[in-house]
Amino acid sequence: MASHLTIEKVSDDKQLQKVYRLRYKVYCEEWGFERMEDHLDGLETDIYDKNSVHFLVKDAEDKVIGTIRLILNSPEGFPVERYCGVAIDNSGIPKERIAEISRLAINKSYRRRAEDRYVYGPDEERRAIGSFEYPDIVYKRRFSDNYSGNNVHKRPGKIGDRRERHEVLMSLCKAVYIESKDRGLTHWYAIMTKGLHTLLGRYGFHFQPAGEPMDYHGIRTPYIAEIAKMEKAVMKSNPEIYDEFTKVLTEKIMDNKEGRCYQRRERG
Repeated sequence: MASHLTIEKVSDDKQLQKVYRLRYKVYCEEWGFERMEDHLDGLETDIYDKNSVHFLVKDAEDKVIGTIRLILNSPEGFPVERYCGVAIDNSGIPKERIAEISRLAINKSYRRRAEDRYVYGPDEERRAIGSFEYPDIVYKRRFSDNYSGNNVHKRPGKIGDRRERHEVLMSLCKAVYIESKDRGLTHWYAIMTKGLHTLLGRYGFHFQPAGEPMDYHGIRTPYIAEIAKMEKAVMKSNPEIYDEFTKVLTEKIMDNKEGRCYQRRERG
């Protein structure tokens, strides 16, 4: 499958519309994380999109099958601040060196049923949240994360073999990494399920909790990662992936004439 995937940094409104449409399908139609009536145009957007770098993955038929965004520092702040109460200003990290990874969405046809538990949470958490109002207050937190991940810890070890990998997810991670290095970022924040945290950890992408689990699109936990430490961890635990990611950096795949900083067709 990898030989048919193309990764791109979104460079125009036409591409952006396709990203928003895929997000609507996944976040509104499939999982009910956002209300369809709040997005009558069939495009899922929010206040952070205008301050984000968006990426997409296309298949051999030029269909957008995956997307993710990198939210950059702006007066809007970050979702981890607004929804999780994370005090980034007190972290000692310059905010211009921080970005938040957000809005991972993968076409249903390219998702394995078992992996849905990782990315979107277990069955009991796949529901619309009771209130979709987003006032500038911290969500009510729960005492514990009810997702124990009993079924996701049974298979230990790393995942370096392409036959074991989720190539759409890996392609998006690669794009985020390259953009972050190009911008001189040092830290990432992310709000995700324990399952996705476990899945990324198998590749050597280790995030540390930055707050308590809370109810936001289901049970989610805010995480932080220092990019330099993650690079060392991946190099040690998954050198094949480290070489793959850093090789792209050294190749400097760019197309400035089209305004793209990253476009690559994955090789099998």
